[in-house]
Amino acid sequence: MNVAFFLTPKNEVITLEKKFTVGQALEVMKQHKYTSLPVLDEKGRYVDTLSEGDILWHLKDHCNYSIEIIEQQSLRKIKRHYNINAISIGSSIDSIIDMASTQAYVPVVDDQNIFIGIIKRSDIIHYCMTRINNKEATMIS
Repeated sequence: MNVAFFLTPKNEVITLEKKFTVGQALEVMKQHKYTSLPVLDEKGRYVDTLSEGDILWHLKDHCNYSIEIIEQQSLRKIKRHYNINAISIGSSIDSIIDMASTQAYVPVVDDQNIFIGIIKRSDIIHYCMTRINNKEATMIS
């Protein structure tokens, strides 16, 4: 099975722009109640994922700065503590199981690394549970 079956398309995904400041990123995360979001460049290519944890570690490491200064800093100054790689739209479902076990979503890109959406861990779990339930129902009948 192809990962496209599970894809939540880009137009339904909240993303951050690479040019955003920390303050802008925090506002988007707060407004949409997400703890991590994909970061895209000006051409729509997947750059990486920014998490609340990344921002908190940055605050800890730069506690001598005022919050106003940190809010104005570029997202590029924030060190990422987890490298969340994107997968190709042509990947198989097996290739994302491990990734989804450690992150809430898996970014999906096309052949030019253009971000096309995400695969949510919850969708994979739902799919697996449906298959398990179907097998159990078949075994009972």
